[in-house]
Order: sequence, then C-alpha cells, then structure tokens
Amino acid sequence: MKIFTLFTLASVASTVLASTTPIERISMAPKGFNSDFTVGAAYFMTNEASDNYLVSSSIGSDGKLTLYEAVYTGGNGVPALPPPFDTDPLFSQGSVGASQAGRFVANVNAGSNTVSVYAIDIFNPAQLWPIGKPVSSGGEFPNSLVINKAGNRVCVVNAGAVNGVSCYKFNWSHGLTPIPNSIRSLQLNQTTPVNGSASTPSQIIFSADEKQLIVSVKKQLIVPVETAHGYLAIWDINADARSAAVPFSITPIPGQNALLVSDPGVGYDMFNLDGTKAKAATISVPVAGQVAICWSTYSPESGNFYLIDVETSIISEVDIAKSLNSTIVKASASSKVQYPLGTDGPLDTAVATVGKNDFMYTLVAKATGLTVLSVGGPGKLTVLQRIDLVAPAKAAKLAINGTNVQGMATFIG
Repeated sequence: MKIFTLFTLASVASTVLASTTPIERISMAPKGFNSDFTVGAAYFMTNEASDNYLVSSSIGSDGKLTLYEAVYTGGNGVPALPPPFDTDPLFSQGSVGASQAGRFVANVNAGSNTVSVYAIDIFNPAQLWPIGKPVSSGGEFPNSLVINKAGNRVCVVNAGAVNGVSCYKFNWSHGLTPIPNSIRSLQLNQTTPVNGSASTPSQIIFSADEKQLIVSVKKQLIVPVETAHGYLAIWDINADARSAAVPFSITPIPGQNALLVSDPGVGYDMFNLDGTKAKAATISVPVAGQVAICWSTYSPESGNFYLIDVETSIISEVDIAKSLNSTIVKASASSKVQYPLGTDGPLDTAVATVGKNDFMYTLVAKATGLTVLSVGGPGKLTVLQRIDLVAPAKAAKLAINGTNVQGMATFIG
C-alpha cells in the first residue's frame, strides 16, 4: 500500500514538473551514497529570483548531514536586498516547514506569491515528491508558514503590498486547498517586493492549543529601542496585540502559555499570554553585544532556548524558569560571549532529536553553508560539522548565493 502511494506521487510529480524549463531535480549526493543509513533530513531553499529550489540533506544516525538533492519548487524566490540587508532577504523565520504527522514539507515562493508542498519519501526522507502545483499564497511576498500538529492545515503570512494571513487544508491527493474566509489582513503599508524590514511580519505560529494564530510584526527599529513599537498579532474570536520592540522569531515555551520572541532591538522578549490583556506580561531582556538576534529555537535535551545573531555570528543560550525568569547560560565561567561561529552569519535554525541526542542545524549565509552543532546538554553546544555549499552547488550546476538562501526545517522518521 505504501509503495503504491509512493509511485502514485512520483507520477504526479512528473506531470507537474514536465512542462517546466528548470531541471526537476538536481542530484547533490556523493558517489556511493546509501540511504539505508538515513534517519531523517534537513531542508532549506535557494530562494533564487529565477528558479527557487528546495535543497535536502540526509541526517545520519550520528546527526551529521550529507547533501542529497535540490528539487525545483515550481516558483521563484527574491533577490537579496542591497546592504545592510546582505542576508535574510525575506526578513523572517519559518519560510520552510516540515510535518512529522503529515509527512510533508512546505515552502514559500516569495517571488511568485505561491506555496509549494512535497511528500517525504517513505524510504528516504531526503527524497521529496512535489504534490500538485504551487498554490497562491493569498497575498504578495509570502515569507513564513506554519503547519498544525495533525499535519492537515497550513497557514501562511504575506508581507508585501497585499499582506496578511491565509490558511489551507492539506491532503496527499491535492496538496493545498484554500480554506474559505480564512484570510486576515495585517494592514501594513508595504510594497512588493518589500522595501526594508520595517513594517513586515517575521513569523507565524499556532498557539500551543492551536486555537489561535500568532504573527510577530516588526514596525521600525529606532533609537532608543524603548520607543520602538513592534507587536504580536493574535487571532481567535477577537483580534489582540501585544507590544514589543522589534519582534522577530517566535518559539513557544513548553508547558506554559508563553512565548520567547527574538528581538534585534534588545535581545529577546518574553510574552506571558495567560490571563487578560491587562495582566499578560511582556518583558524585554537585553543581550549584551547583540546586533541582530533574529532567530530562535529550543532543545528538549538541554531544556534551553538558543538565540541566533547573524551579524555577530554568535549563538546565545537562554534558561527559562517556570516563573518565566530567564538567564543567559555561559559556555564557561571565563567566557564573555556564548557560542561564536566565526564569520559564518547564521540564520534559520532547527533542532532535531536523533536517538537521545539533540542536534542543531543552522543555515550560515555569509559562509554559504550549513553548520551542525551537538547540543550535549545545558552549556555544552559544540560544532560537529561544517558543510560548504558553494563547491557542491557549482558541481551540480545549481545556482546558490549566500545572500538569498533561506529557511530550515527537519524531519526524523
């Protein structure tokens, strides 16, 4: 039954991509690659303006990555904006997502205002099969998406001139189908493509009980940062908003109705969503020396959160107590910084659990590569592997540029 489904999807993929000019899929696997040792996969996209490709890498039992292939998304990305925006052209986290329950991957195509979905091969998670054709994002310049726990619903946030949220049903036969009356506007004054990071959404997530959609929105980075006025837009029966300086990525705090939000204006923000709006606490916490903490993730193994600064190339580890008091975890008693990655320029990051160990997979834009870190417990983050993308992409004749690459999602199983 599973084999029949796989072959059916393969036929659909051939039909969808047969008429496209770009190559359907480009192999990047080393000679003699054996998928029998694959326990999962990591995915990011090239985000090139001409042709956007989703690149997959095999995750081995040791947590290390092996480049596998690039699959044409059927859409376009966007070119990187001029300096100082020489990385992260979508100004977001969550441009690629993977569903464990639904066994599929989804990505945004900001240059063509579409969303693409792919089935994950039942024998090799690094092998992807496009399902149906890319669908309209319901707006312009989509830059982040979220998949529910059941793997049957996808919501997307658009950041361009037509901005807001759109939601879709997912099934393996048809891919994404728009949900009627699900579009919600953010009413931001923007252009397509977006003009700078101010007045753009950064990430969309579901609340822990999946009864709300939450979007972080940057307004304007000004000095002093205390006068900045970004916010979280929250939709349920009634819309709500919670203030912050320059909110970017959103990471739920397990076991609590609270969020950690990266904030390049100060460091990070803590949102307690319990109680009424008047009682809900918002605390901004400065991180000394930070320049652009824009991404965040959580590790079950350490029980801590990790903040990624693209400009300083430093990852900071944060411990959050049940009281929501938080502290920076030093890598050592003598260290003045957290975990430096040289001049890599880390962006989108995802944590995957392989066996009993957590590994952090980070897209490094300035180095045009991937970095794998072993979590190892609180205060023990170490670099396990570095992968250069330039040489393999050149050999495979795949266009790739560190100023354009975006997204990171992982799948284990």
